[in-house]
Amino acid sequence: MIPRELEEKITSKIDFNKSIILLGPRQVGKSTLANHILAALEGEVLYINGDDPATQSIWDNPSAAFIENYIGRHKIVFIDEAQRLNNIGLSAKMIIDSHQKVQLFITGSSSLELSSTINEPLTGRKWEYILLPLSWQEIKNHYSFAVAHSRLEEFLITGTYPEVVTCPENSREILSSLAGSYLYKDILELGGIRKPEVLVKLLQALAWQIGNEVSYNELAQTVGVDKATVSSYIGLLEKSSVIFRLNPLARNLRNEINTSRKIYFYDNGIRNTVINNYAPINERNDIGALWENFMISERKKLLTYRGFYGNVYYWRTRNNAEIDYVEEENGKFSAFEFKWNPRKARSRFPKSFMEAYQPVHAQTIHRENFYEWI
Repeated sequence: MIPRELEEKITSKIDFNKSIILLGPRQVGKSTLANHILAALEGEVLYINGDDPATQSIWDNPSAAFIENYIGRHKIVFIDEAQRLNNIGLSAKMIIDSHQKVQLFITGSSSLELSSTINEPLTGRKWEYILLPLSWQEIKNHYSFAVAHSRLEEFLITGTYPEVVTCPENSREILSSLAGSYLYKDILELGGIRKPEVLVKLLQALAWQIGNEVSYNELAQTVGVDKATVSSYIGLLEKSSVIFRLNPLARNLRNEINTSRKIYFYDNGIRNTVINNYAPINERNDIGALWENFMISERKKLLTYRGFYGNVYYWRTRNNAEIDYVEEENGKFSAFEFKWNPRKARSRFPKSFMEAYQPVHAQTIHRENFYEWI
């Protein structure tokens, strides 16, 4: 197992009082991480598999008496793939209510249903975390900086899902399976999508536009549906940790863009699978987009795991002055540009931005200094 950055944080929250919820897409290592943490605890673990049809049946609408008998003397309960169980929020609440000093672990491969059904019943009684594909830090710490750096171009093409990283010779088959299992299965089933072909077209359109501003109206025309459907599908893709949005920063200047957004993929490998392009770096014309997506997604992992309570944006004006990525924390701004080729890295940022926001830090991130940032 490649050690995960969340392990120490989760372990510190174990108190046999509050439940621990671990969300994230399929095959990022949620069950592996949970089992590793639970193995260090004293006591037998009661494992409940939400993917098992028999388990789904008996947990469809359990009574308090059933739960009390089912849990018995177990002090550690692990519910895996909990989004498959109906009323899991109420069931989890009853487990905690009926047993003193029980450590409840819950994992879910999709937040489409789990977050909405579990938040209210467990308000104030849970710690919630999201696990994403392997981060640069996790890979570097496990293999060494030299090994991780030598595989950088590989990660830009095939991404950093655990099995892809540990079995690179099978990366295409693994990615194809991943795309089929969670891009479509979970979203189609849990999101109630009636037109899977629209979802495929939308994902392909988004994959070709990473790094560019996205118009929902244009996307609607491209895939042949209305704007509301595009917005709904993008929301489902976000909740499933396939993509994430970056909104524009617009506060001070009259000609700042404030109605568009950019959309990135959490994993480069999934993005390239959607468009079926695994060509090496030297044969591609989208290296700039790949580099930007990789850098911003890696930064998102770092901020998510280590705790960041600020805001992130991109910035652009109608005069086409732009900055790829901006962070704001405690009212102070930092600005970043992304260039794969260090020789093309610009040292000057738009004067209008510098005067309006007075960033405390401005830097171009390229392949010779990226490791200092992520």
